[in-house]
Amino acid sequence: MKVSKETMAEHREKILASAAQRFRERGFDGIGVAELMKEVGLTHGGFYGHFASKEELVALASERAMDDSRARWEKIFEDSPENPLGSLMDYFVSRHHCSLPGSGCLVAAVGSEVGRQPESVRNAVTAGLRKTFDLLGKVVSARTKESRRKKAITAYASMVGAVVLARASNDPALSQEILQAIGGAVATDAV
Repeated sequence: MKVSKETMAEHREKILASAAQRFRERGFDGIGVAELMKEVGLTHGGFYGHFASKEELVALASERAMDDSRARWEKIFEDSPENPLGSLMDYFVSRHHCSLPGSGCLVAAVGSEVGRQPESVRNAVTAGLRKTFDLLGKVVSARTKESRRKKAITAYASMVGAVVLARASNDPALSQEILQAIGGAVATDAV
């Protein structure tokens, strides 16, 4: 049975969306192609009609996850023009975000794995980082473009680090202390 272009596009989208979520939840090696395809209701063999390899899927899913995060941030900024950075901190360095790695920040979820991935994956993440720094640079305060970029990088590194540390701790009080310390420092431009 021949599948229409529309159906193929829908299947590809389902695979990509599921992969973006599952890789953040389990890591890049935490789910295989067969299990992923089963989750979306497709056959393992059908995977190769959509992607040349798992590596290609990892790169595209990483790009998708980072694009989705930036879109979420843009919505936060749009909804809170009076305090976009504070509103971002309320979302990003929160217990809620920490508890849902599958729908949260890719770098906070699997950043330590990216350096061991093929160049195509690292290229996708690097491009995503640049776009993220550019977006964050629009809401941090600084006099020059160069200093805004440095503040954006510092803020993002602090945010990601806070989420990683909070997830690593099995002490809820310590996790909350980490999140509040970084959220407050970034929101008040102390980093």
